[in-house]
Amino acid sequence: MNNSFFNKKIGIPRAISYYNSYPFYYGFFKSLGIKIILSDKTTTKIINEGCKYVVSDTCLPVKVFAGHIINLLDKGCNVIFVPSIQSTDYKINNCSKIRGLPEIIRNVINRDFTMIEPTLDKTENIDFKNFCTQIANAFEIKDSIRIKNAINAGWETYNRFCKMTQSGICYQEALKNAIEGKLIKNTVEIVKPLSVVIMAHGYNLFDDRISMNLIKKLEKMDVKVYTSINVSREKAISSIKALGEIQYWANELELTGTAAYYLLNNKVDGIIALSAFGCGPDSLMVDEMTYHCKEKGMPLIHLTIDEHTGEAGFVTRLEAFIDMLMRKKRRLIDKNSHKITKQITEIVEINNNKILTGSMK
Repeated sequence: MNNSFFNKKIGIPRAISYYNSYPFYYGFFKSLGIKIILSDKTTTKIINEGCKYVVSDTCLPVKVFAGHIINLLDKGCNVIFVPSIQSTDYKINNCSKIRGLPEIIRNVINRDFTMIEPTLDKTENIDFKNFCTQIANAFEIKDSIRIKNAINAGWETYNRFCKMTQSGICYQEALKNAIEGKLIKNTVEIVKPLSVVIMAHGYNLFDDRISMNLIKKLEKMDVKVYTSINVSREKAISSIKALGEIQYWANELELTGTAAYYLLNNKVDGIIALSAFGCGPDSLMVDEMTYHCKEKGMPLIHLTIDEHTGEAGFVTRLEAFIDMLMRKKRRLIDKNSHKITKQITEIVEINNNKILTGSMK
């Protein structure tokens, strides 16, 4: 296909891989001179549109993705990025729906548009360079040096994003600064009465509509929140191994790896697992972490979401969990205070006895 057909534009659905990979996509496409058109932020309308096109037992993230495709088409964007992320390392696989995302979209949305559908499958030796080359070739860009430079530009933007999130900068602020070419560091660690880690995929957590603003709700409760973006890939992998487990799923670092890191380092008061209803891989990972949390006495709550989830019930469970954590921490503080007071009293009594004994001599 010629360049005039594409007109150097590509639509990116604000769903699934967007939340983890957009900083890279931004740098990569910008370097190639390709303008990105983003779908709107997720709304109830977008979710409902997606639900019209896929069968009811499909997971919420795929329904949302389909809704974002419709949103882009309604904007007049007819060239859309739908990657197939098969495996991110040898036999480290994605779930079947993410692996087959292009086929799902092709078969359920009967409208005239073109998909850019590169495949990443390290199990089959289709590496990330090949993945990016497939994208460039779809726009008839064949120059290997130009493609290499675009990949480097993508990594520069992505690495800025990671440095900021791992220093404690929130997702939205880090994303904004990364694509603007800025690098700032968080120099102040905010201390709050409680802290929790949320084990969740980026597409479930950082989509405010899907997560029902979970992070903001927790912050209003005066809770310090940690997420997968605060943990490096290396720390997440080593934490899984330290638990005696192995990584099987491609996005397991966001769940098991993140929760394991904070569990093993005793850095939080509790763990919140957030997953889409009916997600098989997530249910396995949450069960795995539930077992280890019971071993170490770490409270964990599992919140599931779908298109029917009501905010009232969601908030009630969240508030009850945070209240339980607060009561547990107060009991622990009271117990430690009593222990310290007892130790001080004993020391004073010993010293008094020494003084008394000395004066009698």
